[in-house]
Formats: sequence, structure tokens, C-alpha cells
Amino acid sequence: MEENGAAETKQKKAKKEKKRKLLFPANKKGKHIMHLMNFIRILFYPIHFLVYPYKLYGHKKVGLGPYIYVGNHYCIWDVFYPARTTWEGMHYLMKESLMHVPILGYWARVLGAIPAMRDGKDVRAVMDCIKVLKNGEKINMFPEGTRNKEGDGETFLPFHGGAAFLAIKTKSPIIPFVICNKPRVWHVTHVVFGEPIELTEYYDRKLSQEDFDEADEKLKNRLYELRAEHREMLAAKKNKKKKRKASK
Repeated sequence: MEENGAAETKQKKAKKEKKRKLLFPANKKGKHIMHLMNFIRILFYPIHFLVYPYKLYGHKKVGLGPYIYVGNHYCIWDVFYPARTTWEGMHYLMKESLMHVPILGYWARVLGAIPAMRDGKDVRAVMDCIKVLKNGEKINMFPEGTRNKEGDGETFLPFHGGAAFLAIKTKSPIIPFVICNKPRVWHVTHVVFGEPIELTEYYDRKLSQEDFDEADEKLKNRLYELRAEHREMLAAKKNKKKKRKASK
């Protein structure tokens, strides 16, 4: 009986794997298009903007080729922010347990999501990411590993490594982005995209774990810097308005 149960479980997993789409070929223009994802974009973008209005700043148009998006994470709607910078497909890293949720898991597999364990030691997820990037496609990572529901919103949750490793191994640029304030219904969320980061100083070298940790720390610090720069910009604008009003 136990053997039969194990065999059935393997068969179910095999069927799910067949439905999982990982690589999407490029079209004649060199674009990796996910038609279903574009349909979802068109359908849900207006709803998202109506419920959670937002403003995007910075590097908002991303060209062809592999990119790794790295940002902080507050809610499920966060996946739309990086998706707004391109009409190409995007592979999202998501918790492996979510792949087993009946409806969500099905759509995640069809849309090319990459399941990963939270501890960052999932060899298969790493290999899938490398395949996708070498195919010229884009991935999105939330290094915090889960939604930041607690705290004052000023401090990120501990970052799990991996983004720097993938960027260095595949020589792919990283696009850092920071959600500057927690999304709230009918309140404007500010999202800042930084210029692509290429960790060229680490290319073609024999690196230790400390080197990869150092590179990941640079990425995290860049998110803090983007948020600080944005707040300084907003403060400067407010001061200009105050001066104009005072001079009238």
C-alpha cells in the first residue's frame, strides 16, 4: 500500500512538472513574450492602480536581454511594479510551498514561476534561474523571502543571498528597486528603480562565500540608498513649493 501511495505521488508530481513552463523562446525581434502574462497585465493593471495607486521613478524602461530584478517586498501586488518596466515575460521566484496551492500553483507553473526554498540553498532553483538568464530572459527576486508585514517599514527583513551569485555566474545586470512606503488602499505608493548594476569586479574570478555575501550586501545597501535619495528629492520639492508660496 505504501509503495502504491508513493508511486501515485510521483505520478502527480510528474504531471505538474509537465505543465510547468520554464523557457520561453525569443521571437524575431529578440523578445521573450509570455502572451498569458501580457493578458494578465492588461486585465489587472487598471485594477491594481485603482486600488493601490502608485508612482514609478527612475529606470522605468528595460531593454532586451537577461536582467535580475531585486527589490523589497510588502504585498502580493508588488509583482506588478517590475512588470511595468517591460512587456517581455518575467520569471518570479516564489516559495516552493505556494506551488502546491491548487489554483495559484497551476497559474504559477504556466507562467514560468521558479519555486525556491526560503533558506536559499535550493540547488534546483539556482539551476532554473541560470537556465532562464542564459536564455536571455528576466527574473524577479524578493530577497527578504516573505512579505514584510511587521515593523515600521523602515528596515528590510534579513536578505537571503543568491541574487549576486546569479548575476556573477551569468554576467547579468541587476535592476534594484525599492518600494519606499508600504502600499495602502487608495494611498500613493512610491517605487524607485535604480540604474542597472553590473558586478563586473567579480567576473572571471575564483570567489569565496564572503565575496558573494559582500556583493549581496552592496545590493541591499543600494536599496536603502535609492529610498534615501528619493526622500531627499521629495523634501527638496516641498521646500521649493514653500519658498514659492512665501515669495508671493
